[in-house]
Amino acid sequence: MDRRRSSHRRPAALLSALALAATTVVVGTTAATSASAAPRDEDKVPTAVGYGGAISTVDPSASRVGLDVLRKGGNAVDAAVAAAAALGVTEPYSAGVGGGGYFVYHDGRSGRVHTIDGRETAPADMPRDAFIDPATGAPYRFTPELVTSGVSVGTPGTPATWEVALERWGTYSLKKALKPATKLAQRGFVVDQTFHDQTADNAERFAAFPETADLFLPGGAPPAVGTVFRNRDLADTYRLLAKRGTDAFYGGALAEDIVDVVQDPQTDPGTDLPVPPGYLSEEDLAGYEALVQAPTRSDYRGYEIYGMAPSSSGGSTVGEALNILETFDLPGMSDTDYLHHYLEASALAFADRSVYLGDAAYVDVPLRTLLSDDFAAERACLVDPTAAAPKPVLPGDVDADDGACGETVAPVESDTENVSTTNLTVVDRWGNVVEYTLTIEQTGGSGMVVPGRGFLLNNELTDFSTVWDADDPNRIEPGKRPRSSMSPTIVLRDGEPVLALGSPGGSTIITTVLQTLTNHLDRGMDIGAALAAPRATQRNTANVIAEPEFIDAYGPALEAYGHTLVASGDQFTSAAEIGAATAVQIGDDGLLTAVSEPRRRGGGAAMVVRPVRP
Repeated sequence: MDRRRSSHRRPAALLSALALAATTVVVGTTAATSASAAPRDEDKVPTAVGYGGAISTVDPSASRVGLDVLRKGGNAVDAAVAAAAALGVTEPYSAGVGGGGYFVYHDGRSGRVHTIDGRETAPADMPRDAFIDPATGAPYRFTPELVTSGVSVGTPGTPATWEVALERWGTYSLKKALKPATKLAQRGFVVDQTFHDQTADNAERFAAFPETADLFLPGGAPPAVGTVFRNRDLADTYRLLAKRGTDAFYGGALAEDIVDVVQDPQTDPGTDLPVPPGYLSEEDLAGYEALVQAPTRSDYRGYEIYGMAPSSSGGSTVGEALNILETFDLPGMSDTDYLHHYLEASALAFADRSVYLGDAAYVDVPLRTLLSDDFAAERACLVDPTAAAPKPVLPGDVDADDGACGETVAPVESDTENVSTTNLTVVDRWGNVVEYTLTIEQTGGSGMVVPGRGFLLNNELTDFSTVWDADDPNRIEPGKRPRSSMSPTIVLRDGEPVLALGSPGGSTIITTVLQTLTNHLDRGMDIGAALAAPRATQRNTANVIAEPEFIDAYGPALEAYGHTLVASGDQFTSAAEIGAATAVQIGDDGLLTAVSEPRRRGGGAAMVVRPVRP
């Protein structure tokens, strides 16, 4: 297995016709007649049990790509990169080479856990007031001109992440890893309901850009369910990276094309969206670096929980919440008592996240204190077993004397992180494990396709706080990585991996991972049930956002504690879902249980190399 150590551093108004076109096949920007094909939904199996390797993603095409790599002798890193590239084809509104993400890897030989921070970075010329409307002096927030703009585009980190992961821990070259996804983009895949609906949800934004409309709105309408969608421009982009490596992305003609789109967005004359230009430059692309760094670690009831350190807030916030919960007897509680404690611990951890977490290259993050048992005890003493605390709760004081219950500091602005993203989990026959969360931010990213290249650019910079404050760890600064909640997590027991999991969902990623972990580790649910259970998220807000099924099951009982539950759903889509997780459990005898969502976001696809009956 290749263990080389290297680093990566690189010197339209809404279209009116939305009727389905059942015979449309998208071929780059060309429509043609479809061959008959079954929707991808038929291949979505949420649980697979067996030996020899396993993979779980939200998409069967991507899972099959990763599984094939495992069957042919590739390791978990090879399969993860290959599957991620396939998700760039089939899940282009959630991930792709125009975005970034976080990669957590357990090395089966050494037993060590490593991570790659492939988060996007702010351009060197990005001003502090980039997200302030000059006409009003107020923040844009999540208005269309903020999310659909060049201003929101950060330097992509996904290609660099793939290259670093393969060079350090993989056995495949980038060329070999990209080959299956290149074929998939060239030949196409069958459109399912999720792909169709996500296209329809973004139709107004996509129609603003002729290049995006040509690709994703053929004939003026979203691709119909059951038709075949091809993206030959993306296949060409993958071929370019396969031939020349990521130098071809972070420099040369492709980098010029990316910068042109950001700095001079070309829009349909009839669009009502203003689409302001952004600040990304060729120098920003050339200087991008994917960072290999140590993970976070927290011990929980005999387990070692590994996650992402800053710039992500995921590892520390999940870890702190677990440390708070470890002071209580969750296994011995009723369902309602357990959920009350889960919600209260989450609120406390989110309060601390808001005031202490940011890119550690720019902010002094007190990570050791936030993950300490002493600090957890100070925060846990604020949990009333019988009543919800008024929200928002104040952040804890990391400089207070040990044992000082209730010491707090002033809060800062809440975040604006969006709910899209995708996640994958891979385990191979040698005990290597990959948990990888990647994104282009909002569903559809910035809405801008790079002409002739077949991929959307991110709008990740909207994760920065919109109002600049010197005390805010997530303030805008040139070259900085915006704070993320992505929480790819690997769980070990006695030094051996037993579980890996992660999810999309913006800041609800943290609560999805936390709730799934406690469902499984404390409440005794099998991993499939723990992942599928109805969810609620408390991010230090007045209301608990919950899925309708959660409210039906627990709403009245939790309201008796003083919690106010509101049905989930976000400002961009009608989806009343929280997260879309994947996981793989590793048994003592090597039995692998791969699980994905049975329903959320259309359901996922779990696969194993050698299946057995569960």
